[in-house]
Amino acid sequence: MGKIAWGITGAGHFLRESMELYSAIPEDRADLFVSRAGGEVLKIYSVKQPENAVYDSTASTASCRAFASGAYELFVIAPATSNSVAKFALGISDCMMSTLFAQCGKSRVPIIVLPSDAEESVDSMGATKPMKVYPRPIDLENVEKLKNFPNVRVPLTIAELKGFLSAYLTRS
Repeated sequence: MGKIAWGITGAGHFLRESMELYSAIPEDRADLFVSRAGGEVLKIYSVKQPENAVYDSTASTASCRAFASGAYELFVIAPATSNSVAKFALGISDCMMSTLFAQCGKSRVPIIVLPSDAEESVDSMGATKPMKVYPRPIDLENVEKLKNFPNVRVPLTIAELKGFLSAYLTRS
């Protein structure tokens, strides 16, 4: 049985809830991949960063071979910024997260993406106070495109993410 790879992008919306879900997975079952912006937002939101996380620090993504070799049975990207979702939807692979997304598609590793901008208006807890966010039409279009990708699931809430994860977490 493979592990779960979990990617953190620069999204603040759903960040704390996503990290709570990740933290509930036994350490030997999951690895955390953090983009540059993800590392910044974890600090801004004062979210503890696991010591064993893989950080985006190279021009290439050496982690790809682990996905191609079957080390991971699932890639979760939660939360995902509108920038990341756009790259996924358009097939752009120019950073760790978008390259890993592409590699999973090529390796037939299932993917779950929790977009931070998936509704016409979003009530989000900012780093210090609640805020209202109004995703652009293009952001919503990219989420819809992603929903049609093979082997990709797109929950819109933490509850939906938990539901999608349950099949992987209940395996022994």
